[in-house]
Amino acid sequence: MQHFPVFMAVKGRRIVVSGGGDAALAKLRLLLKTEARIEVYAPEAEPEIVQWANEGRITLYRRAIGAADLMGAVLAYGADEDDLLDARFAAFAAETRVPHNIVDNLEDSGFITPAIVDRDPVVVAIGTEGAAPVLARAIKADLEARLPSSLGFLTRVGRSFRQAAEQLPFGRRRRDFWADYYGQVGPQAMSRGGEGAVAPALARLLADHLTDAPRKGHVDFVGAGPGDPDLLTVRARRALDAADVVIHDRLVTPAILDLARREAVIIDAGKEGFGPSTPQAEIDALIVKHAGKGRHVVRLKGGDPTVFGRLDEEVEAVEAAGISFAIIPGITAASAAVAAIGQSLTRRGRNSSVRLLTGHDVKGFADHDWKALARPGEVAAIYMGKSSARFVQGRLLMHGCDPQTPVTVVENASRADQRILSTTVAEMEPAMSEARLDGPALTFIGLAPRAAQADIRNLVQEAVS
Repeated sequence: MQHFPVFMAVKGRRIVVSGGGDAALAKLRLLLKTEARIEVYAPEAEPEIVQWANEGRITLYRRAIGAADLMGAVLAYGADEDDLLDARFAAFAAETRVPHNIVDNLEDSGFITPAIVDRDPVVVAIGTEGAAPVLARAIKADLEARLPSSLGFLTRVGRSFRQAAEQLPFGRRRRDFWADYYGQVGPQAMSRGGEGAVAPALARLLADHLTDAPRKGHVDFVGAGPGDPDLLTVRARRALDAADVVIHDRLVTPAILDLARREAVIIDAGKEGFGPSTPQAEIDALIVKHAGKGRHVVRLKGGDPTVFGRLDEEVEAVEAAGISFAIIPGITAASAAVAAIGQSLTRRGRNSSVRLLTGHDVKGFADHDWKALARPGEVAAIYMGKSSARFVQGRLLMHGCDPQTPVTVVENASRADQRILSTTVAEMEPAMSEARLDGPALTFIGLAPRAAQADIRNLVQEAVS
């Protein structure tokens, strides 16, 4: 971020505006929503600005602004719509060290004003670093349509109950109370009985929560997908938003972890072939320990938790401790990788099944039916097979696999740094070694990227003709 978003305290403090034309008018319409003391400096001013001054909503000085006028201001806006006057204003702001904005001049501004959705005291600020104001306005319009006008009133009532709500223990029980109010009880009371029904409904809700027994812990086993946050399911996002503790593996990307609540405890319980690993028994114990304290635990696994994730062991540990759980599936690495090459895992007339294989080393692959895998038309998706490429290649060739059978490796599927390597069984091991694959990679035996497959068909047709 080039601009860090903050909400500045302006109640009772001075905000100064230089200029009295259309640009100043537009800024003042926004600033008048605040509780700041607004001063405008302009030899000439639009009639609406003059009217606001007559009504006492602003103070209007009919002269050019000087450096002394900025002293003690919390913010300053330059809206003279004149390059020389704007430069003079910027020099005054620098001299007095007052944060300043020059309308429509990103480079010379000390801060920028975002697009704002106002449901006071709920305020949503939308910024694009000045790169796409039209996009910011479009997002603003979308949010304004989504957020009901009653949201501000509900929030003001909620604010009046904050001290009473402190009777509830800090953490999950208090969050559950507020979630019930804003998600159900408040809007329902408003729609049924109007503003007068909201406070009594909130008081009843608080009484109910105070008498409720503490909720037991819960575990969600969540599939984080292959890495792209846009591929997370809605249910997975909700679980992350509600989690007190997130225990994740090494394949979960920082972009997905950023979606967890800021207050959540984030625990890295990653495993890596031939590298540092957290023992499975220790992961099981961590899950049970935190859920046993009444916390909502999200066990976040790359891809889908039901595919090569040792899910059964963790579920059994949770069940043995008498803790409730749910499994939230995710997009598998195989699905994301095959989508990246424009293919499908199965195809009528080619293969009616697909084999999913995994193994950190040669031992992990030793017991597979290599004779069946070597047959023409078979498709296999190999997880965590980078270190075993030579072994897989040897087994396939030993059991009669055509050396020209296509092999495709997709590294970092769905991510910005995704790479696709297209080769054959004959060249599989040297090609993978030369590619220096560092990220998680999935290997397809029997599939080529659609574009590469089309090139092969064209070459065959040319040879025949």
